[in-house]
Amino acid sequence: MNPIEPYRSACPWCGVELELSIETGVGNQIYVEDCQVCCSPIQVAVEVDPIGDHLHVELTREGG
Repeated sequence: MNPIEPYRSACPWCGVELELSIETGVGNQIYVEDCQVCCSPIQVAVEVDPIGDHLHVELTREGG
């Protein structure tokens, strides 16, 4: 797995497809990033499986 992995998913607010850059070297993380189109806050939850080399990302509406 690369230190930064591209991840595509739909914004939970407006539905447009986004591309996020996920930093895999910091392990599991939860952070807020604004949608590049509608500017609404998105909670990004990342789980990194270092053994299986898998990445699970979940996008949800922050504060809504």
